Amino acid sequence: MRIVSWNIHWGCGKDGRIRIHAIIDVLRNLNPDVICLQEVASNHPELEGGATCDQFKQLAGAFGAYHSVQAPVSEIYRNNLPRLFGNVLFSKFRITQVHRHLLPWPPDPSSPPGMPRGMIEAVIDAPGGKVRVLTTHLEYYSLAQRIAQVRQIRYLHWEACERARTFEPDPTLDAPYQLGFRPGSAIYCGDFNLNPGSPEYAELIAPEEAIALPLVDAWSATHPGQSHMPTAGLHGFAWPDKPDCYDYFFVTEDLVPRLTAVEVQSETVASDHQPLVLDIS
Repeated sequence: MRIVSWNIHWGCGKDGRIRIHAIIDVLRNLNPDVICLQEVASNHPELEGGATCDQFKQLAGAFGAYHSVQAPVSEIYRNNLPRLFGNVLFSKFRITQVHRHLLPWPPDPSSPPGMPRGMIEAVIDAPGGKVRVLTTHLEYYSLAQRIAQVRQIRYLHWEACERARTFEPDPTLDAPYQLGFRPGSAIYCGDFNLNPGSPEYAELIAPEEAIALPLVDAWSATHPGQSHMPTAGLHGFAWPDKPDCYDYFFVTEDLVPRLTAVEVQSETVASDHQPLVLDIS
């Protein structure tokens, strides 16, 4: 199974123009089974390049053979028209459950205004068995908010592992209660807006006896002893001021032996972030 995670910067490339078709072309060339995108916009003309189109619909149309899960975390109405901004997930494989998690957004007067943050969780019938695939985009400006979001992700992961451990099917229940098996095994990806070695990075992967399946940085597992390749700042965009790593795959430790590759696709200038690709057997 191949998964691509990419903050597409609403399709705004190095020249300041929006070209969703360029994003689509890169994704098609990578030929992923699962696509996880952040910073997808609809009806946001004030964004650089003028994101007036419904990119959720454009992307869903381009990947019509995939199952689509949309999760705009910012939904603002002007003249009764929704202005959307958030995440989307596409899967070639059957999806059996979806959970849309809203992450904490505690007030932080010391930080510039931020935006709501969320995480998509999809239970996917992958060739190697059921797995949860989750994608998110954490707060950039406020460290306090980002730490709160990391802690909520850890809690949600613990919760999923415990539900998997105690799961017993009961066909006598009404349909809404029959969610089916939701495994602890998981792949988390997205723009975490944290750097390797930061306190919140360390907290996300910290081992804890209460969590049955701790999270592991997939890059470190597949590139032992190597620094993370930068996932932004490679092509002269206004942000960031130097190349750095903001985007990750974190996997549960039971999946580590199945990892075959984690790579950064550094060539494209279709976004201020680079696509991150994970291959798992």
